[in-house]
Amino acid sequence: MRLLYQLLLWLAAPRIAWHLFARARREPGYRAHVAERFGRYDFSIAQPVLWIHAVSVGETRAAQPLIEALLARHPAHAVLLTHMTPTGRDTGVELAGDRIYRCYLPYDYPFAVRRFLDHFHPVLGLLMETEVWPNLIAACHGRGMPLHLVNARLSEKSFGRYRLGGGFVRETLASLSGIAAQTDVDAERFRALGATAVTVTGSIKFDVAPPPALVARGREWRAALAGRPLWLAASTREGEETLLLEALAALRMPGVLLALVPRHPQRFDEVARLAESRGLRVQRRSQATVPAADTQVWLGDSMGELFAWYAACDCAFVGGSLLPFGGQNLIEACAVGAPVVIGPHTFNFAEATRRAVEAGAAVQVADSAALAGAVREILGDTGRAQAMAAAGRAFAERHRGATARTFATLILQQAR
Repeated sequence: MRLLYQLLLWLAAPRIAWHLFARARREPGYRAHVAERFGRYDFSIAQPVLWIHAVSVGETRAAQPLIEALLARHPAHAVLLTHMTPTGRDTGVELAGDRIYRCYLPYDYPFAVRRFLDHFHPVLGLLMETEVWPNLIAACHGRGMPLHLVNARLSEKSFGRYRLGGGFVRETLASLSGIAAQTDVDAERFRALGATAVTVTGSIKFDVAPPPALVARGREWRAALAGRPLWLAASTREGEETLLLEALAALRMPGVLLALVPRHPQRFDEVARLAESRGLRVQRRSQATVPAADTQVWLGDSMGELFAWYAACDCAFVGGSLLPFGGQNLIEACAVGAPVVIGPHTFNFAEATRRAVEAGAAVQVADSAALAGAVREILGDTGRAQAMAAAGRAFAERHRGATARTFATLILQQAR
């Protein structure tokens, strides 16, 4: 299986090159730092390196409590944050600025992985969520470098795919120094694949504190809307905006403003054109702070303001869930006190969704047809909206502490 994996990697090389080229045409960020993806770097780090890998935006935001903890606990060390996407890298800049180093993690070719490790010599590695790269893990294990999978999750779909790897996957997971899983279900799936040092620590995403400046910005937007209902559709994915615009029409609530915030910035123009093609009046966040009174769709085409959107809205739909993308993070919305509506496809956040619904912080709808009804009920019932907001804040607070439990796990595993 290992030989087959290596062969597939080399056969995929032309496709990887084409992928980079194609993405760069749509997203200029992919044109930069290409050499890093093959283990070539133009900077070095003098201090001992503590390394965190967060593939994209969601993982990078989730890593923030770990970054802050590492900086506070190990002031003599440098923190290196690696990514696979430009948006993830930009998020790293937004969250930590020049307090940390950042670069791309190379593709999982042995030569590239070797260059990365030889260049930075990390003394500890933390892989966020489900980043299982066999050559990287094997190289770290061979060097005796502690490498942990933290905030780890494994959906049923991913579990089925990994099972096909048999002994190869078992050997790879066993080479990790430890796995800090989000839930008991995640832990059992990792153990079923052959992982050994598995501990349940909870989701670090509960420890991400809403930035006060962004919350204040959202409250200012809300005040400026002068009581106009604001329905937020956050982190929407391809195909969902059409369904959301249909739901907006089905609301039959004059004056409601829909804030559409696509997950990927390269889709901002596409989503604007879609809304305009339906005869709706669209205003971009980048063009003005507060939309005009006749604006029907407020396009969130800025980066790094999601907490402000949650603080401003009266009801938040969390995207990636109406269609089978697995859902996005609803914890942030709950932490700010936004009443949440979420679709049926939540396998990326299955446990958090279940608990939020049980707590009364969120409503899960079966399909897009039920979405308008759920939003109408929340916007039309102030008492219910306030109760959901309070339940959301309590829910988020109740599950905090995963960062501390993760560090306790790391210390125990290092001592073995």
